[in-house]
Amino acid sequence: MSSLNTKNPLTEFFNGEFPTQYQEPPGLQGQMDPLPDCGEESYVGSGKLIGRKALVTGGDSGIGRAAAIAYAREGADVAINYLPVEQPDAEEVKALVEAEGRKAILIPGDLSDEAFCKELVEKAHAEMGGLDVLTLVAGKQQAVGNIADLTTEQLRKTFEINVFSLFWVVKAALPYLPKGASIITTSSVEGYNPNPALLDYATTKKAIIGFTQALAKQLAAKGVRVNSVAPGPIWTPLQISGGQPSENIPKFGESTPPTPLKRAGQPVELASVYVFLASKDANYVTAQVYGVTGGIPTA
Repeated sequence: MSSLNTKNPLTEFFNGEFPTQYQEPPGLQGQMDPLPDCGEESYVGSGKLIGRKALVTGGDSGIGRAAAIAYAREGADVAINYLPVEQPDAEEVKALVEAEGRKAILIPGDLSDEAFCKELVEKAHAEMGGLDVLTLVAGKQQAVGNIADLTTEQLRKTFEINVFSLFWVVKAALPYLPKGASIITTSSVEGYNPNPALLDYATTKKAIIGFTQALAKQLAAKGVRVNSVAPGPIWTPLQISGGQPSENIPKFGESTPPTPLKRAGQPVELASVYVFLASKDANYVTAQVYGVTGGIPTA
């Protein structure tokens, strides 16, 4: 007998075949089929982040969107960064955040630009009146099956967005972060169990793990915690805009890559982990990587 509060993880979220689809990167969540579940209707807050001020990169869609929605429902003001072409998705998040009575600051721009990263932090801090949570989710992922076909342009851009921007954003934010602040990066199961078609992406995700653990040790004396979330195959625009070969989309998460839970994860399934790491409940947690992978090992 199961209680009303238990759900079968095999079937709680979409577990059928996804329609084959492709969008030019970075892709819009609003045009995906089916729409990802980012907690728009399902996430219920409990006051864990009242009064907090959070900056979320990639907050327009996917995992970043789920974090932004959850933060607002836990009581935080939220600034979200995204690319200008993602404005329609960002406007939806803004409306959801404001529906909770929280500030929603939209800051479009390209994280591969160091100067913009500094402007992003300064604007977020100024418009929210503070900054104490950095949630760094935005990433670039493009599948390339052969290293011979991996261009220097793609390699450079993937590292700039996935790795360099973490350095730039954190450096800009440090003067503003109080004791008790939280920095949360987004690594990946790819940092542990890399897909050969994601050579550059997997390498950046391994780098993010090292960045997180070293930075946590560096900032511990300042009272600033640094942790990471490592998603497995999650249904986001990243996947249908070149992050996966189109032929992999129908069985994404079921067999490409295979997960013990036999389905792709939904962004909302990571939201509570980001909330925990941002909250004072995690005040004794730093230098850790939390896997949400559908059962794919991260060790």
